[in-house]
Amino acid sequence: MNNFSFFNRKNIQKELQTTDFDILIIGGGITGAGIALDAASRGMKVALVEKNDFASGTSSKSTKLIHGGLRYLKQFDFWLVKEVGTERAIVHKIAPHLVIPEKMILPLIEGGTYGSWLTSIGLKVYDVLASVEGDDKRKMLDKEEALQKEPLLPENILKGAGYYAEYRTDDARLTIEILKTASQYEAQILNYTKADAFIYENKRVVGAKVTDAFTNESYDIKAKYVVNAAGPWVDELRQINNSKIGKRLHLTKGVHLVVPHEKLPVKQSVYFDVPDGRMMFAIPRGKVTYFGTTDTNFQQDKNKVETSIVDAAYLVEAVNNMFPDINLTIGDIQSSWAGLRPLIHEEGKSASELSRKDEIFVSDTKLISIAGGKLTGYRKMAERIVDLVAKKMKRRFELEFDPIQTEDIILAGGPFQNYKSVKIYIKQVYKNLKNYGFTKTDAAYLVHNYGKQTDIVLDKFDELKDEDNQLRLLKAEVWFTVQHEMTCTPTDFFMRRTGRLFFDKPSVDTYKTAILKEFSSYFNWSESEIETHQQELEAKISLTLNFN
Repeated sequence: MNNFSFFNRKNIQKELQTTDFDILIIGGGITGAGIALDAASRGMKVALVEKNDFASGTSSKSTKLIHGGLRYLKQFDFWLVKEVGTERAIVHKIAPHLVIPEKMILPLIEGGTYGSWLTSIGLKVYDVLASVEGDDKRKMLDKEEALQKEPLLPENILKGAGYYAEYRTDDARLTIEILKTASQYEAQILNYTKADAFIYENKRVVGAKVTDAFTNESYDIKAKYVVNAAGPWVDELRQINNSKIGKRLHLTKGVHLVVPHEKLPVKQSVYFDVPDGRMMFAIPRGKVTYFGTTDTNFQQDKNKVETSIVDAAYLVEAVNNMFPDINLTIGDIQSSWAGLRPLIHEEGKSASELSRKDEIFVSDTKLISIAGGKLTGYRKMAERIVDLVAKKMKRRFELEFDPIQTEDIILAGGPFQNYKSVKIYIKQVYKNLKNYGFTKTDAAYLVHNYGKQTDIVLDKFDELKDEDNQLRLLKAEVWFTVQHEMTCTPTDFFMRRTGRLFFDKPSVDTYKTAILKEFSSYFNWSESEIETHQQELEAKISLTLNFN
């Protein structure tokens, strides 16, 4: 039985209840996942629990870029530019199938945020700080060259463009592959397991009381140190620990909209001006183009983050302003997502002005909390936490652990030598699939999701007998993600294992009933359980299009 599977939950729960862990991590987003892999690969005994599904919060709702932080140059945050630029190269190296090089064009317009001279100097500094090499180095384009690269740009106000490299990812898939890799280092990891309270001995946190969402069973997990990596929920756990003093979180909401690619047929990613002085991305991805983001203060229910009609209208208007021939309407939107950024509050600063740096808080009872930060910097955030824990372990228990290993640990789905080898593998997959009616886009989707694990998915595809090949492939993906990725519900599958709810909505609408039936056959659900999961999925589908 695969260790990272729903069907191994009882064994994992037994380990969680009987092992004295070095570190218990609460939160299964990118930050918690990074800490789990770092700590486990150094030789620590690691446990991680997540109250919902992995990456169900911020880590599936980002702009899905592993980017070098060009915007931080504007804030003169050179340290952050250097760190995330360096990290971008490392994450691409350890998962080139998931962290995909994409050209980005930055149009220079009359009255825009960036002038030609500042952009040229800024991108040069960016290249140096972020250690950019080869074809990824920036180029400055004149007006004609910019229009050749992107004909949709506004010719009447266009002055030129910066042209540089960014990296696109799937944030939820990246989180899952990091967790799977941590599991290979014997980390004990479980989703749908909520930390309800902390366990104390001699006024120190030494574990947590947790409850399983499926069985309602509660049990204790003991650990020398507990790390609170709960993203937007960090302050709730600090409150339970009576340590929510001093600095606190400042949540901001970011919304992205998705339209069919033919509605916004950009030839590459575009980072463009919005009339209110902000900047936005438009990013082509397979059959669609997505764009965003907003950046507004959020003080409502963290478990119910929605796209409002104001958010949607703002983004559509911004696109139409930059691309005058497009004329998008609300009716063109195929899907959307809204997520929260857990930033550190700074008095007097607006949402967009707040720093994206991470901070670590250690309470009097030694609960370690981490908040803030960026997707790109997850590995360095993990390093800072694990270094801190290792230092404390040495001082208290005279235990020593290896230095950081994660720069060289290839994530599940690899290894690939580079992105060129990923493209060769995509061609091989397409060659195997084209006779079944699949396209090059379908082959790229599989490889960008699963890497070389695509072979396992396709072996299962060959076993199945469905006449509808699209359904046959979906069933193969369900089998793989249930057996190897701890997928528990159709919502996990469509949102966070495949991204189809965002990037291939028609396939969800067409096959949701058949996939619900497939899940039911795996988990032996009762009629009421089937209805519960159906309602959950329908609610998530509705949330992508019903703007309040």
